[in-house]
Order: sequence, then C-alpha cells, then structure tokens
Amino acid sequence: MPRIKDPELSERGMLKIEWAFAHMPVLSQIAEEFSREKPLEGMRIAACLHVTKETGVLALTLRKGGAEVYLSASNPLSTQDDVAAALVQEGIEVYAWKGMSEEDYFWAIDSVLKYKPDITMDDGGDLTVMAHEKGYSEGIRGGTEETTTGVLRIESLERDGLLKYPVIAVNNAETKKNFDNVYGTGQSTIDGILRATNVMIAGKWFVVAGYGHVGKGIAMRARGMGAKVIVTEVDPIRALMAAMDGYLVMPMKEAAKLGDIFVTATGNRDVIKAEHISLMKDGAILANAGHFDVEVSVKDLELMALSSREIRDHVKEYLLPNGRRVYLLAEGRLVNLVAAEGHPSEVMDMSFANQALAVKYLVRDGSNLPPKVYPVPREIDELVARLKLKSMRIEIDFLTPEQERYLSSWRG
Repeated sequence: MPRIKDPELSERGMLKIEWAFAHMPVLSQIAEEFSREKPLEGMRIAACLHVTKETGVLALTLRKGGAEVYLSASNPLSTQDDVAAALVQEGIEVYAWKGMSEEDYFWAIDSVLKYKPDITMDDGGDLTVMAHEKGYSEGIRGGTEETTTGVLRIESLERDGLLKYPVIAVNNAETKKNFDNVYGTGQSTIDGILRATNVMIAGKWFVVAGYGHVGKGIAMRARGMGAKVIVTEVDPIRALMAAMDGYLVMPMKEAAKLGDIFVTATGNRDVIKAEHISLMKDGAILANAGHFDVEVSVKDLELMALSSREIRDHVKEYLLPNGRRVYLLAEGRLVNLVAAEGHPSEVMDMSFANQALAVKYLVRDGSNLPPKVYPVPREIDELVARLKLKSMRIEIDFLTPEQERYLSSWRG
C-alpha cells in the first residue's frame, strides 16, 4: 500500500502537475504518443526520484504508456506532499513524504523494489545499489540514472564486475547535462538560497566549489545577480576553464576567508569542513547543490559549535568558539529542492523526455544489452532537441546532400 503524508492534499497537487504539464511540451507530446501506442504495456517500473510536480508528469506519462509505476523519494526532504497525494489518486504507488528519516527513506526504496520491477529509474544510485545488494536485480531488464553522482556509482559497480543489468546514463545526454545541470541547477540553487534567507546577492563574495556543469550554472547565475564569484577546484582543466570564464580561482582555505555565501557542487565529501569553517566570516552562509548531504561536513559543524538553533525555515545557525556565526541551509541537503521547488519545468521537460524515451528503448532492446552503463542513443538526444526547438518555434538549417558528402569524405 502507498505511504504518503496526507491524501487530502491531492487536489492542490493535481493543480501543480497541471501547471508542469503546460510547461513541458516535449514530455506532453510523448505522453500523447504513449497513450496511443502503449509501448510500456505490462511493464513494472520502480523509480527513486525527487517527488516533484515535474516527476509527476513523468510518472503519469509512463502510466499512459501502459506501465505500473512504483515511486519512492531520492531525497528525504525533497518530496512535495501534495504532488505525492495527487499521484496516488491517479494510480501511482508512492512511498514518499517530506521529512523522512534515514530508515524511512531506505524502507521506501525497498518497498518499490519488492514489486519485482522490469525497469528501474534512479536519481543518485540508491535504488540501483539496493537492487544489487538485496538480490532484486534478477529479472530487471534495464535501468536509467538521472544524475552525475548516480552515474559515477553505477559505473563503479560496472568496473567491479557487479552490475547485473544495463543502465542508461540519462544524465550524460546532451539535452540533459547541458541544460538541466547548467541552467536548471543554476537558477533553482539561487532560488533556494533566496527563499531560505532573502539575503542580497549583489556585491557579495559567492564561492562555488566545483566547476562541472552544475558549478558552471551556479557561478553564471550568481554573477548575473551581481555577486563576485570565486571558484574552487581540484581538476586543473576545470580550474583553467573557470579562470578563463572570468572567475577568481583559489583553494578553499583562501576562499573561506573571503566568502559570504558558499555552495558545494562536487559530488564528493568534506569539501567544506572544520578547517575551512573556522576561517569564515561572521554570518557566512553554507549551502549544497550536490546530490548527497556530505559535501558540507555537518558533523564538523555540530562538533565545533557551542550552540545551534533553527533561525528560519531551512536555516540553522551555528555559534562557533570564536564568537562568529555561520548558517547552514537545508541541513546540507540539496538546497534547490529542500528550500525551493527544484528545477523549472521547462528544463526538466528535456531531462524527463530522455527518461521516458530511454525506458521505451529498454523495454524494446534491454534484454539484448549486456550489463553496462550506456549513453542515451544519439537519435533520442537529437529528437528531444528538435521537439524542444519546435515547441519554442525555432527553426534551424539542415545539411545539403553535398555538405553531408563533404563531411563524410577524407578528401578536401
């Protein structure tokens, strides 16, 4: 049986999903096609995703395609309870509510896996890892993974020879990583910081840890709001890119002395820890945009602090031995989903269109694929881009036959 916070919230949740549908034209078109053709008929899909209005559109699209959908949350604090209630009313089995304990979180993932899915859909790798650790992987035709952290974990499973079924790295699609990760995370991270704190960004020193796609988007949007942006990196190529994009680049120990707002976006742990926190200004704000709550060391904060208190929703103040205060947002979890609503529907349109079409591909061809991590097929990536351009009323040129022959020939 589904487990959510309050079924009475379903009407409000359905309005949110309707709003998202109206701003996700590509996925809406796929939903219409799925409704007619039923390419997922008889399939059971176990998903571990952020339960937002955009995920609601994806879940209903899969259901229109004929699938049974079982949904758990990929973050204990990201579930929109009204959306969860609406999805249950629409026939989706949901095991998610905002404020889950760690025990509840893993219980929910286990619950959706008990339905013996044909396909898994993951965001962060927890469902895929549990499927392998607890013996649920037998009979699974294939899976998808939504985010960088999850892809890295599943690639590690593959390297160790433990991966039991093919997984499509949706995160690595051009129409996902170059838009969702950059523009989606950039905007929604700033949105989460502003909703939590209502501070002025203009004129402040804004430190971005990590200059991958996510870090680029956050740095871009922070600069657009008038911040003075510092980037910290361990990768020399990314550090060089950040420098040539016009940002100051320095080690975290140096940035810690200057920063007013810090955002981690690395996918790694202990990016900000005691040695950095002790150097920070009074009033420094710490936030995380990476998948797991390990980038800012909450353990170090708790050990260092003389006292702490919840001063605003999603803002915890820590009083340090030096008399300074620092503020941790969203318990160190994804600030854009805990303190705000996550990415805009328009950019999730492309990400979830890739998800839906990847699932269709796996249903058709998954049983013929060896257990490896695969890219999204190029034809799916390009189709999503063309449908998005069409929805924006943008036309582009096409190669002539002569141009195609020229590009495919070794002759000058």
